[in-house]
Amino acid sequence: MTNAKKLAQAGIFIAVGVVCSTFSIPVGAAKVFPVQHMINVLAGVTLGPTYAVGMAFVTSLIRVMIGTGSLLAFPGSMCGAFLCSMLYKHTKKPSLAFAGEVVGTGIIGALLAYPVAAFIMSREAALFGFVVPFIMSSAAGAGMSYVFITALRKTGFYKNMEV
Repeated sequence: MTNAKKLAQAGIFIAVGVVCSTFSIPVGAAKVFPVQHMINVLAGVTLGPTYAVGMAFVTSLIRVMIGTGSLLAFPGSMCGAFLCSMLYKHTKKPSLAFAGEVVGTGIIGALLAYPVAAFIMSREAALFGFVVPFIMSSAAGAGMSYVFITALRKTGFYKNMEV
C-alpha cells in the first residue's frame, strides 16, 4: 500500500473516531466508548505501527480540542495502537492484535493515565483506578474489530487491506 493510500485511510479512521467519539454502551455503572479501540486495531492491522499511533494521537488531539475527549485519551489510545500493531506486524494474528489493544490500553495506558490525571489535570486518582474502565472499553472495541476482521478474511477482501 502506498503512503498516499495509508494517509488517506488514516484520515478516514481519524474522521470516524472523532465523529463516533460520543457513542457509548452502558455497562453496569460505567460507560464504554469502543469506537476508538476498534479503529486502533483496524489501523494496527492495515496501516502498521507508525500510522496507527499517529492516527490515535491525532484523533485524541481533535477530540480534546472539540471537547469530546480528555487528556486521558492520549496514553490509552496510543499505547493500545502501538502494542496491537506491533504484535500483528510480527505474528499476523488478529487475536494478538486484539490482546495488544486490551493490554496496551487497558493496563499500560491506564497506568500512564494516572500521572496525567494527578499532575496535569490536577484530579485525585488511584494508581489502578483507570484499569477496569480502560479494559472494559478496549475489550469491547477490540472485540468489534476482531469480528470485523474475521468477516473480511472469510470474504477474501482482507488481502487487499493487509500491511
